[in-house]
Amino acid sequence: MKVEEFISCFDEFDLLNKGRNMDEDVTEPYCCDLLSIAMGRMPQGAAWVTVMANVNALAVASLADAACIILAEGSSLDEFTIEKAREKGITVLGTKLKVFDAALLIYNRLNA
Repeated sequence: MKVEEFISCFDEFDLLNKGRNMDEDVTEPYCCDLLSIAMGRMPQGAAWVTVMANVNALAVASLADAACIILAEGSSLDEFTIEKAREKGITVLGTKLKVFDAALLIYNRLNA
């Protein structure tokens, strides 16, 4: 599923920043809040579900070539970080869902 379609098929997620990767594939959900682990283990194209709403998370998503970041449990970006997401072209979504619930929702939709 392409990022553009992924964004449009979830009512539970709010678009915080539309990146420049709308035609890339979303491969699977990935959950991790420890940035050093996520940087080394996140699969390319992952929909990264995390509560880490900071500029370092943007760097990790970029290095790991994540399809998008989904900020769970009501986490949100401050204005500085949202501006960095715009500059870097990183797709960021937000949700009130718990990390597990968001990842399960993504998993079920991608594997339907």
